[in-house]
This record gives sequence, C-alpha cells and structure tokens, in this order.
Amino acid sequence: ADRLAKMVPERPNITLKKAFEEVPELEKETKSDNPLIRQTLKHAQVLEGTVRQTGVHACGIIIGRDDLEEYIPLCTNSDAKLFVTQYEGTHVEDIGLLKMDFLGLKTLSIIKDTLQLIEQSTGKKVDIDTIPLDDSKTFELFSRGETTAIFQFESPGMKKYMRALQPNRFEDLIAMNALYRPGPMDYIPSFVNRKHGREPIVYDIPEMEEVLKDTYGITVYQEQVMLLSQKLAGFTKGQADALRKAMGKKLKKVMDELKEKFIEGCLSKGYDKKIVEKIWSDWESFAEYAFNKSHSTCYAYVAYQTAYLKAHFPSQFMAAVLSRNLSDIKKITTFMDECRRMGIQVLGPDVNESQIKFAVMPNGDIRFGLGAIKGMGENAAQNIIEIRAKGGKYKNIFDFFERVNLQTVNKKNLEVLAVAGAFDNLIDFDRSVLLAVDAKGVSYLEQLMRYGIKVQSEKNSTQQSLFGSVPGFEVPKPAPPKADPWPTIEKLNKEKEVIGIYLSAHPLDEFRFEIESLCNVSIADLKSNMEQYRDRDVTIAGMTIASRIDTAKNGKQYGRITLEDYTDSMDIMLFGKDFESYRNFCFNGYYIMVRGKVQPKAYKPEELELHIKSINMLYDVREKMIKSITLNLPLDEINDIFIDDILKYVQRDKANITLKFKVYDPEYQVSVDLFSRAYRVNITQDFIDYLNDSEINYKVAME
Repeated sequence: ADRLAKMVPERPNITLKKAFEEVPELEKETKSDNPLIRQTLKHAQVLEGTVRQTGVHACGIIIGRDDLEEYIPLCTNSDAKLFVTQYEGTHVEDIGLLKMDFLGLKTLSIIKDTLQLIEQSTGKKVDIDTIPLDDSKTFELFSRGETTAIFQFESPGMKKYMRALQPNRFEDLIAMNALYRPGPMDYIPSFVNRKHGREPIVYDIPEMEEVLKDTYGITVYQEQVMLLSQKLAGFTKGQADALRKAMGKKLKKVMDELKEKFIEGCLSKGYDKKIVEKIWSDWESFAEYAFNKSHSTCYAYVAYQTAYLKAHFPSQFMAAVLSRNLSDIKKITTFMDECRRMGIQVLGPDVNESQIKFAVMPNGDIRFGLGAIKGMGENAAQNIIEIRAKGGKYKNIFDFFERVNLQTVNKKNLEVLAVAGAFDNLIDFDRSVLLAVDAKGVSYLEQLMRYGIKVQSEKNSTQQSLFGSVPGFEVPKPAPPKADPWPTIEKLNKEKEVIGIYLSAHPLDEFRFEIESLCNVSIADLKSNMEQYRDRDVTIAGMTIASRIDTAKNGKQYGRITLEDYTDSMDIMLFGKDFESYRNFCFNGYYIMVRGKVQPKAYKPEELELHIKSINMLYDVREKMIKSITLNLPLDEINDIFIDDILKYVQRDKANITLKFKVYDPEYQVSVDLFSRAYRVNITQDFIDYLNDSEINYKVAME
C-alpha cells in the first residue's frame, strides 16, 4: 500500500482518476496479477472523497438559550471535556445557536510568570493593567526592532517594518498589527512614508479625514468602513454592521444589495458618483483582508505589555519566556540567542540555586529550573528546594545526600541531575565520575545514596535512643572512583538528552570561526527569507542530525541530509549527480559546510531550493579551503607591540594561508591594501583568540 501511495503525485486536488492518467505504472497496477493489489486500488477508488475522520474545534464553544439537545445531536469525544456537536460547525449558526471561540493564549501566562519573578527577585509589585501607554523605553524597543518573544511582533518582516516606522504611539502598533498580513502588507510602505511626511496624505472626500486620520488616510479596519458608510451614505448602525459581516464573509449577494444603497445614499448627499464608486471599489478589495480594530487593539495591548516588561525587566521576562517554551527546541534556541544578545547568561541547573522553573539570579543571569530537566519529577525537585530553604545551601555532595529525602529523590532523579550538571558546584571532579562504576558494577551515585540512607538512618536512631549518639562514630564517606571525563561531544549529547538543548556548550563551538567567518547566512534566516536569496550563492554549515538514503518512484536512489546549525535545521536533498558526488556525507554526526545557489525547483518552479555546488567537512575547511585572511587596521594602531604580537603567529615554511592587511587612515579616509610576501599564517585557535581579544577586524577568503 505504501508503494502504491508513493506513485500518486503529491499535489492538492489530485484524484486516483487523474493519477492513473498521469502515472502509467499506477494504472498498470489495476490489472496486476496480485489480487490484493487490485482489491486495494478498487477499494481506494470507492473510499475516495468520503470523510476520513471527524475533528473537534480547538476552542469553539456552542451556546444556546435552551438545552442543546433540543437543537442538535450531541456525542462524547476523547479529545474534548464537553459534549461535541454531530453537526458541522458551518451549520450550527444556521439553526439559531451561537458559536464563540475561546482561545488560550500562552502570552498571558508569560506575563503572569514575569510579574511573579519580578516580585521574587526584586520585591517590586508591578500592576500590568496600569502601566503607561506612552512609555518611551517601550517604544524605543519597538523602534529598534528588538521584538523577539514579543507577541505578534517577533517575525523578521515585522521587525524590519518596526525599524522603518519608528512607532511612538499606541495607535501605530494597532495599525501595524492589522496591516501585517497578506494583502494589506502592500500598504505598509505607504503607511510608513505618510507617518514620516515623505508621502502626502490624501482623502477622496474631505469628510473622510475624521475617520481615517489615525491611519494616515489608509483604510485599515472594518470599523472605519462602518463609520464611513454611516457618515457618507447615511447607513443605519444595523446596515453598517451588515456591511461589515458581508465583507468579512464575502457574501456577494448582500454586498451587491448594499452597494446600491451606498451609492444612492452618497448621491443624495451630493457626492460625485465616480469618487463614490472608487471608494466602494477600494472597499471591495479591502474586504479580502478587512480586520477588526477592537481585535487588533487587544492584540497590540498584549504586545505592548510584553514589550514593556522586556524593556524594564529583561531577565525576568526572558526567564518566563524560556519556562513557557521548554517543549519547543527551535524557540528555546532562538530565545537563548536573544538572551546572549541582551547580555543575559543562561546558566545550567544547580541544586543550590535552581527553582522549579527558570529563575533570575541577583546579577540578572537566568538559572535553568530543576523541573525543566527530563526525568526529574516535580516532587523530587520540590524536596531539594524545600530542604535547601530550611537548612541553607548544600555544602558539598555528601551534605546533599545526608539531607534530601532519598525516597522522594530517587536514583533516576539523581542520575539526570548528575548528567545535567546540577551537582557540578558541589564536586571537585568531573560529573562523569558520579556515574562511573566500581569493580562490583556499582556506580558512585549509588554509593552516595547508600551513604545518605545510612547517615539519615543513624540520625533517626540516635534521636530515638535514650543515651544519644555514640562519640567518635561516623559513617565513612565513599571515595570517588577514578574515571576518564566524557569526551566533549558525549557530554553535550547526554546534557541535551535531559535538558533538551545544548547548554554548557555546543558541538559546533569548535567550528564557530568557520561558521561566523565563512557562512553568509544562518539556516533560520535562509529558511524564512528564501525569496530574498533567490539566484544568490549561499554558504551554510552545521552538523548532520539525520540522514537517509532512499529509492525514488523511478527506481533511482536519492539522499536526504538534515543539517542543523545554532539557529535551526533544514533538509538538503541529493538527487542524480549530486547524490553520486556527496552520498558519503549521508551519515549522522558529520560537521559539514554546504555551498550552493538558491534557485527554483526543477519540477516546482514556484518553490525555491538550495542547489548544491559543494559539500566539505568542516575539519578540512581551515587547512584546505581558506586562501587568505585580511586584517583591517587603523594606521595609528600599527606599532612595535602589534608587530611583535603578529610575529608570534606568522611562519615562512609551515603555514599556507596568505596574510593580508588593509591599512586605513580614518582622518583622511584613505586605505592601502598590502600582503606579506615572506610570511604566511595558520589559523589556529590561539591566533583567532588573539584577533578577538585585540578587537582586530578581519575577513577570510576561500578558494
């Protein structure tokens, strides 16, 4: 069945009848010698077009004046807590019932969590409902486009328009929220230009200014159409609402009827028929994307609240955002990068500092929560935190095991704490030692558990004894076994298993120089802005996290590599000659650099893809592919100290990368390009660290 299904072309509105006409091999299968294949295709044709399954709306609630059984058949469903209608949603309103969508919004929880964190870490109580709507710090954040994690304003496109618009009033946010959708987006450049006086604000009829002034003469909201229809054509409020509904639901018949009334009403007030018809024509095209101002205002208000918190309480806000997005690895990676950009460090879990969720440290850093570790139950985490609160921080690893409840905090909990690095500040050896086993196959963690149980047992029996403790008696502390530290990649992979992300480091850190110096786009940027890179050469790099070699319908093999960098992951397809040339890269755990060109797909020209030009191992790039490095130097920084420093890294014979200099004089704005004939350089980590520490700007060129 899977083989037959793969023969059917993957595109919308395809039918088996069309598939038989387009794919002779599939049509041939209807006459197969195998009766099971013939029956499968026969049944498939009979079943085609029938309802495959029923679904339950995520948030649609049906409301009636009487018991709903009087109006509709009801049933129970495993996906819903309430009864479910057996009529389709589109028919429910026709029989006189009201359908309301009650949406759950994660952003409201983020705001609530942020307010709690502010109170915990600073003692301040912020009333989010009374914050000023003209806060300059908040509008500066919007104007800089620093809106990552800001509700409705975090897409790259919206950031670009925010920087262009430079919003300075709440109405600008309401309008941009309504305009930033397919269709009205075309009006954004005009909206921006009109705000800044670069384009005149024109009204078809002077009376329209009162209604359209806030949006610089551009119709943005349904409410504006409702008000203008009343003002220009004398519509009643009921007729204006009927117009709004007809526009929103594209009811052509109703629109045509209202058009006649609108033109009649405008003419009776003495307006020019051509102008009136133009206004109606504009409204008809506007109907495709008409937005509700009250809706946009609510969204903009929640966005403003989140931006206010980010501007004034950045650490608390980002801690709340991280806590509420733990299950989404792509978002977590984005938010971690945003923390770094903001100068906030995200620290790993620690039994002495972590709370259940992400917490804010006194210096503004964010500490990973114990409850966010996979396999760490909330009861165990709560016990560790409560014991710490009562008796102070844990002094060392033995003190920890002497105090926590080892029935609540079990072996599995302790193992994930060890792997996550939550004990690192209590030990003076590598975390791998905690899981190392002795000759009897017992791990050091288990020995510590036995020690803790014995100490707690002795304490209990001493308290119950008539004579108290026996002087000089002490439970011997188990000595840590000798064990090699985990290799970096193994340590990071184990960490990722229990935390969900690479936290203490990243496997690609070894190649950060290559990625930052030689790649001209990140995977996240390439995926979200493919059109922007059309017909351009791009270089990306990362590690292969999944790979597969498969056989296409035509019997030829092809490969799929999933490449991940610091920002995102994407699939790279290898067909034909590309597959033959690069099939040896179809393995997991490879670190590779991919160079290619963004071009239309051969069989789907409306879609873009990356056409491969070359794939190389990142290990080889530094030695085999880098041709030269150019140091950009201000004239006044070239002195004996700089020359002595550079001479430590250059060689005559054992280096192969040309060292170039671009020396410039900022005062006279002149520069000269130079290169060393006698000396070359190897790009070692020491050399990179020297350039970064000295803040020397450099550029690398590949062959």
